Amino acid sequence: MDTIFNDTSITVLTERIQQLQETDQAQWGKMNAYQMLKHCTLGEEMFQGKKQYKRLFIGKLFGKMALKGILKNGKPMKKNQPTHPELIITGIGNFKNEQQNWIKLLKDYSTYSNTEFLHPFFGNMSKQEIGVFVYKHTDHHLRQFGR
Repeated sequence: MDTIFNDTSITVLTERIQQLQETDQAQWGKMNAYQMLKHCTLGEEMFQGKKQYKRLFIGKLFGKMALKGILKNGKPMKKNQPTHPELIITGIGNFKNEQQNWIKLLKDYSTYSNTEFLHPFFGNMSKQEIGVFVYKHTDHHLRQFGR
């Protein structure tokens, strides 16, 4: 299965991110291209320990089961998955800056060291789980915008 801890995966994802245009339309969901970029950069900051979000009660009940469902095979994530309320982005911002921030954060996985990561919905995640999930999440949002 693909993982963000593979240099080739990072290169391919980076190339896909560079193809994004501010005018790209989502094929599903409510976000515009900037909001998707911001959502993803906040997600990378969370996985890398730069931001923390409150653990959701429902995640304590169903988080592990949901994570297993996402990671069980190499299939892409399903469309319109729920997201943590603090990772729902509204408004507008600098598209190019956010695009470059996301690329930099993905490249930072080559030196990943957040071994005590606690996801606000899924709970504790192993490095292997993080690698596959981050890859799938990135791919999911790039596909959302036709990339």
